[in-house]
Amino acid sequence: MKKAIATKNAPGAIGPYSQGTLSGDLVFVSGQIPLNPATGELAGEDIKTQTEQSLKNVKAVLEAAGCTMADVLKSSVFLKDMNMFADMNGVYSSFFEEPYPARAAVEVARLPKDVLVEIEVIARKS
Repeated sequence: MKKAIATKNAPGAIGPYSQGTLSGDLVFVSGQIPLNPATGELAGEDIKTQTEQSLKNVKAVLEAAGCTMADVLKSSVFLKDMNMFADMNGVYSSFFEEPYPARAAVEVARLPKDVLVEIEVIARKS
């Protein structure tokens, strides 16, 4: 059985998808871009600010599902430019503790609203 997860503490879905879904004890968080949920505006123009906001949005969806960042098993990071990896990684590392989740990081041609980063995660409710 699948249940939708929704929170006003992260940007609303802008298409036919949920902010997250829950199936059993697994939580799937849709890709979060760096939009401020209160204003709907882009959080900043640099990769560090955008990574921080994207992860705050991930965290908000996880919290709505009863999870924390410590419950994340796998993350996927989509970057506009792989040259931004080190700066993204510095911010990313401040949101997680060991044991770190598995992760993929890839460069993509274009992201929604021309942002620099989008992050999705899979977590297990503890």
